[in-house]
Amino acid sequence: MITADSFFFALGVKKCVKLVISVMTGVGLALTCTALADNYNDLAEQGYRWVTVNGPYACNTEQDVERITAHHTDAAELDVVQNIKCYYLIPGTIVQVITQDPARGMSEMRLAGVPRPLWTYTRFLSKHPIQDLYGVIETPENSGLLSSAHAPSIRPFPSNSSTARTRSNGIP
Repeated sequence: MITADSFFFALGVKKCVKLVISVMTGVGLALTCTALADNYNDLAEQGYRWVTVNGPYACNTEQDVERITAHHTDAAELDVVQNIKCYYLIPGTIVQVITQDPARGMSEMRLAGVPRPLWTYTRFLSKHPIQDLYGVIETPENSGLLSSAHAPSIRPFPSNSSTARTRSNGIP
């Protein structure tokens, strides 16, 4: 026979268990977020930053950065991009700062896929992670910023005749 006291006791236990599960979930999430924040803080201490702007603001020289930001017109943007003086920055892209020029408020940086260092305004970079267009927070590992010393080596295909491709004229 179920009495009113046993019913309320059972209801109280269920609420208590739900409360304990909720607290444990909250603690677990907090620890995970703290661990991720520490990882991103470590990256920031190593000079990694996340881009906050969208536009051709990564340039070969400090003067090109000043020129494109001071007189940003479609014609100026077309000129610097066509002459490969500037590259587009996209929000959430991770870069590695090499040097800073505090007097001009600029940073020299490495950008994945670009062989030479580029300059941009420091205000266009954040020490705090920003999601890219796909909702992913870039890291050096997933962006291609790691140097070749850290990247896995790619072994060439075997050159024996069983796997070598030849053209119809017999020349490989």
